[in-house]
Amino acid sequence: MKKNIYFLTAFFFYGTTMFSQQLENATLWQITGKDLTKPSYLFGTIHITCDATLSEDVIEALDKTTQVVLEIDMDDPALQSKMMSKVFMKEGKTLKDFVNEEEYTMIDSLLIKNVGMSVKMLERMKPFFISTSYLTKLIDCPMESFEAELVKVAKSQNEEVKGLETIEDQLQVFDDISYQDQINDLVKSAKDNLASDKEKIKVLLEIYKSQNITKMFNVMLEDDSATAKHMDKLLDNRNTNWIPKIALFAKEQPTFFGVGAGHLAGKKGVINLLRKAGYTVTAVQ
Repeated sequence: MKKNIYFLTAFFFYGTTMFSQQLENATLWQITGKDLTKPSYLFGTIHITCDATLSEDVIEALDKTTQVVLEIDMDDPALQSKMMSKVFMKEGKTLKDFVNEEEYTMIDSLLIKNVGMSVKMLERMKPFFISTSYLTKLIDCPMESFEAELVKVAKSQNEEVKGLETIEDQLQVFDDISYQDQINDLVKSAKDNLASDKEKIKVLLEIYKSQNITKMFNVMLEDDSATAKHMDKLLDNRNTNWIPKIALFAKEQPTFFGVGAGHLAGKKGVINLLRKAGYTVTAVQ
């Protein structure tokens, strides 16, 4: 379960408008202007990767800043216990309340093959958590985490790690999105034993390497998953809520922000919202 803490935001990786303005190919952006005396930096991560090595530009930005702010405070010692308190479906619901016998058997087979565990052990969990159990099987390598690497650097520099939202805020999304919609995605994954999921991740990893955040944004929108129905909950509302917090953190001290790259582009993306709030946001290339 500890691994899932670093990868739980993998499902928040979506966009909001098909025809987003083309941004420069960059995952690192500098924030200046308005009431800031020193620059802060915004870095777009990818939550499922084989190589989370931080580039020289990112290391330099970390050296120029005095705190790290991620989507959630990954350094919170109570993070795991807080997450565990939100694992189970409400009202005593189980997977069997939403699927037929054939679908239940397919999901059971999926988990036995990829996790080595029967669905009977997980059937009370929210479908999102069941899906995170096989995230490591979506790529053919040991999974690494940019967030974990950023936390390491912050600790080595004796800097604080903070969050733009709480783990409770983040996981509330998976009570707001219907369990049935989440289970529909789980069934799709079970039908082809993750083949489609693996192909999607492969495509996204290639795009991320090119740093084309606009293309990544648009590719996610073409996805046929049920989560595409809930862009407001997964992305838009969260981005909007983050802007005043980013502004406050950056005003207090130069800050390194690390969020999923899917949050950056688009009309309601963090870059555009910061610009609308009066900040200058420029690509570091």
